[in-house]
Amino acid sequence: MTQAEAAGRVTNIFVAGDNLEVLRALPAGSFDLVYVDPPYNTGHAFSYADDLGDHAAWTAWMRPRLEAAREALHPTGAVFVSIDDHEVAHLRLLMDDVLGEANLLAQVVVNLNPKGRQLGRGFATSHEYLLAYARDGTRCVLDASTPDTVEVTDFPQHHADGRRFRHLPLRNTNKKFNPRTARTLHFPVWGDPVSGRVATSPFDGAVELLPVFGDGTPAVWRWSRPRMEERPDDLVCREIRGVRGPRVDVFQRDWLHEGRRKKLRTVWLAEEVGSTDTAAAELKELLGPVFESPKPTGLVRRVLGTMPADARVLDFCAGSGSTGHAVALANAADGGTRTCLSVDQDVATRPGSKAHDAGYATVADVTRARLRAVAATVGGGYHENSFSTGFSTICGKSPEPG
Repeated sequence: MTQAEAAGRVTNIFVAGDNLEVLRALPAGSFDLVYVDPPYNTGHAFSYADDLGDHAAWTAWMRPRLEAAREALHPTGAVFVSIDDHEVAHLRLLMDDVLGEANLLAQVVVNLNPKGRQLGRGFATSHEYLLAYARDGTRCVLDASTPDTVEVTDFPQHHADGRRFRHLPLRNTNKKFNPRTARTLHFPVWGDPVSGRVATSPFDGAVELLPVFGDGTPAVWRWSRPRMEERPDDLVCREIRGVRGPRVDVFQRDWLHEGRRKKLRTVWLAEEVGSTDTAAAELKELLGPVFESPKPTGLVRRVLGTMPADARVLDFCAGSGSTGHAVALANAADGGTRTCLSVDQDVATRPGSKAHDAGYATVADVTRARLRAVAATVGGGYHENSFSTGFSTICGKSPEPG
């Protein structure tokens, strides 16, 4: 029995229905993580009522769903969307608009097909993308680190007390953060390049410093004034040789501590997270050959690993049920109490598709079958929630205030 079951909560809940209607019925702030692999090209295994073959039509279909998902997301949460080359540019602009450009966490390249697609003309495409956005970048609890520890040699500086560290620019080097977009982080500080001291108010021997980019245009600091005042020993003023000659700047002492973990890179390889082939194989083991291009549970588990182990997860384009499967596997592996709400339409599978030939009449039939099989083999339980009953205690937790 998993901890979720012991706590009286079912890991996987499924709702069959129009995902936009379901999303709009969810309590505000009731989910910590949204992962979705939407239909985004004409090769999608199932038929949808909307015309998704046109960029404008696809964007119009996605926009209200992303807006509703944003409302269902807790302020500390994050949303991940899988996408391919066909729509990635349009999705990036759409998510910038709906969630805010400043809340972009990463555009990850996922190597789902190591051999590359050999059919057709041009290059053998071997990747897709994963766009990650925070609901509120200042409050998001996402931890983009790995179980691997950092390299000691990456911290070449030695403090008098024996600790190792490295120098990181205190100014934000990303030009999308500037006095126009983050005006509260553009303010003067004072530093002495001889002693190294940095302060938020003038002192003898100090020069006034404002954050600037290498080309001299105004920038912003990464730290707020209160944070600088709380951690003065972690700051140092140094003279450096810039592109325009010597100048004085402020740096953070980034300390090496025992057990410090590496950050996740923005290229995820198939040997790390699985591929389309391994995803099809794990689904075939449960249900037979019913889906041509499911997402590997390893990919979703890596996403889950960035959030707390009690995260409430939402997938409003559930398809074959990879997200629910991954949630159950993650709980079984680490004792977590994650819950997952999967949503998909009870629309007919396409004649000639593997799902249709296997006897699954609707998209939802595939999702139901997989999540039931997951409950039987991995644990965590399964429940199908009627859309008409409402969602006041969805996934076993009352919504938290936004």
